[in-house]
Amino acid sequence: MKKSYHRPAGLLAILGLALAGLIGTTGPQAHAAASPPRTIPALQQWTPGTGTSYTFGPTSHIVVDSTYASQLAASSATLADDVKQLTGVTVAQTTGTAGSVAAGDIFLTLGSTDTGLGAEGYSLSVGTSIKVQAATDAGAFYGTRTVLQLLKQSATVPAGTARDWSSYAERGLMVDAGRKYFSVSWLQNQIKDMAYLKLNYLHLHLSDNLGFRLESATHPEIVSAQHYSKQEITDLIAFAAKYHVTVVSELDMPGHMDTILAAHPELKLRAADGSTPDGGNIDLSNPASYQLMKDLITEYLPLFPSGYWHLGADEYGADYARYPQLAAYAKQQYGASAKPKDVFYGFIRWADAVVRGAGKAMRVWNDGIASGDGTIAVAADITVDYWYTYGLTPQQLVTAGHRVQNGSWTPTYYVLGGAKPDTAYMYEQWNPGIFQGGATLTDPSKNLGSTLHVWCDNPNAETENQIAGGIMDPLRDLAQQTWGSPKPVSTFSAFQAVIAAIGHAPGWPADVAGGDLALNRPTTASSTETADFPAGNATDGSYGRRWSSQYADPQWLQVDLGATTGIGEVKLTWENAYAKAYQIQTSNDGATWTTIYSTTTGTGGVNDLTGLSGSGRYIRMNATQRATTYGYSLWEFEVYGATHPNPNLALGRPATASSTESNIATLGPSSAVDGGNTTRWASNYTDPQWLQVDLGATYSIGEVKLTWENAYAKAYQIQVSNDGATWTTIYSTTTGAGGVDDLTGLSGSGRYVRMYGTQRGTSWGYSLWEFEVHGG
Repeated sequence: MKKSYHRPAGLLAILGLALAGLIGTTGPQAHAAASPPRTIPALQQWTPGTGTSYTFGPTSHIVVDSTYASQLAASSATLADDVKQLTGVTVAQTTGTAGSVAAGDIFLTLGSTDTGLGAEGYSLSVGTSIKVQAATDAGAFYGTRTVLQLLKQSATVPAGTARDWSSYAERGLMVDAGRKYFSVSWLQNQIKDMAYLKLNYLHLHLSDNLGFRLESATHPEIVSAQHYSKQEITDLIAFAAKYHVTVVSELDMPGHMDTILAAHPELKLRAADGSTPDGGNIDLSNPASYQLMKDLITEYLPLFPSGYWHLGADEYGADYARYPQLAAYAKQQYGASAKPKDVFYGFIRWADAVVRGAGKAMRVWNDGIASGDGTIAVAADITVDYWYTYGLTPQQLVTAGHRVQNGSWTPTYYVLGGAKPDTAYMYEQWNPGIFQGGATLTDPSKNLGSTLHVWCDNPNAETENQIAGGIMDPLRDLAQQTWGSPKPVSTFSAFQAVIAAIGHAPGWPADVAGGDLALNRPTTASSTETADFPAGNATDGSYGRRWSSQYADPQWLQVDLGATTGIGEVKLTWENAYAKAYQIQTSNDGATWTTIYSTTTGTGGVNDLTGLSGSGRYIRMNATQRATTYGYSLWEFEVYGATHPNPNLALGRPATASSTESNIATLGPSSAVDGGNTTRWASNYTDPQWLQVDLGATYSIGEVKLTWENAYAKAYQIQVSNDGATWTTIYSTTTGAGGVDDLTGLSGSGRYVRMYGTQRGTSWGYSLWEFEVHGG
């Protein structure tokens, strides 16, 4: 089964699907023109208009105010890329004045004098055209995210005006890449999705007990096999900046240093008997420890342009009595009245000086900062991320001069194989002003905001796909709560409909195969276990979000395919709660059903039911006997026609190349994607050379097949990109032998794919009969 991202093929498709989705809505989810448009987060203020609505069309332009052309160029380009991903329409970008804006255009401008909007706020005026105005480029960018969400739902937007602004400065996501390596493409997708939700802060926890994930020039011996090169980090930071997301790094010290200390056992903190009961703690009484840590901090400070450096500084030295050398070192360094814990506080002061020397501010977790256990004060200019009720309260930290971020376990911790956010509580009751244990601040302005935390204590418990699906809802809860606007609906159950309408950012890759007839089609079920597991989760293209029923027999899950369709295959991806007995049934009217498959010996896992024969507009899984005491739970319910071959995504798509041999038209790049092995692309006789294809949408890539002519590549890479500018390598070789290179098992995603040749295998150029790209 192959995976791909699905989007409407063009403008007519988005018009039809979006309007059908809105016009067919009744009851509490219906939205009259006077109601605020649905967005996540919701708009702070909306005033309905009485004029003509806005309609996006093939002649729409993005018009940038010529006065602010340089400031808004990047936001305009990003919007144009995203609109093309969303609609299939290439939108022209121009500069001009308000007077040059035509019906259907989107006008971006600065110069707002509305001081109530702050640095990230914007105003939105919708009539025959849309005007986004802000005081800063960041505000204008967030206005374009609102425009994207509105176009996601319909090509027509009701007339009106909005004022919108953020309530908290930091709104984001923390990813524990120290324990679990996350692919660069996964991080890029999260950045785009964060920006879509107006989230702006990505905290990368890059070292922990199970890994050290950064290339190192000073200490290569500590680096895990799976790690990020400095160039990958540089490119990721640039990618994030394009979406107004700040990347903050964390190397966790002086605890959680197991991977580092495995290469430097002489620096482990040892008890009086020589044991290492806290195996990840470094010995802060050893001067060599400070040299190692300084090497690392100073090596990476220039790599991350953010104004912050996160030290970690959590869970170190719970029982100082075991380590008499720490008490002795404290008195030696900090005076006779020093306490053993002063070694820890002194380390923070030392690290803070290193960080401030590079012009940055430091951050730490809160659990090590207590009262009365030391004589050294933690500098007030250090920001504290508060995650649990250890040590000083949030109010005590603020009173001591610190700013804080609310990283409370409840409800922001998403632990692989463990605790998960209570999404109903998060949406209905919690807000970023409520810290762990219910603590609050007398001065909320000292609270920077909040992030969702993905902790990988059990790194193999969930796949990247499952994590992406698992954090989708809590990330949207967090976006709503940190933006601080009036909630669009009162309950999380009702909020699910808003989540479904807004979806993911344009270009988000689906996990399911191309041609899944059930993807994003209207889905209903006999019951749901809770609001966290609605029926639509089983047809959203994600193996990380699931439908779950109540604990009773029978239960069913039903999909409206939109038209009568031949059915040849159904794929059921079960969670642990599977069906022992079930049927696959089809219907033309949703009332009378025909069984096309039946079993009483289901075993769960993945049931890929091929060779089916039936047709219908509606299809359902009708379960009659549970295999567990729980209900029924499906990660995904996929439906395919009689055949669904793994298509060549590059076939007939626009192709470009670094050069064409002698400018002979028949040897041009399109010859390598025309489906024939009698026409070919050939390059000039120099290195490097490349062949690039635009797939038209973001796809997960699992296979690339290169059919070489005699002039082949000895060294080349297969690279993917979302924008055709920033590339990620998903395959590399220096021992190419020509012939047919069928590269399977690849892992990556992008709209653009290229073969980048760096060393020719002959004295000629590079020549490909065919360049095939398949999903994965």
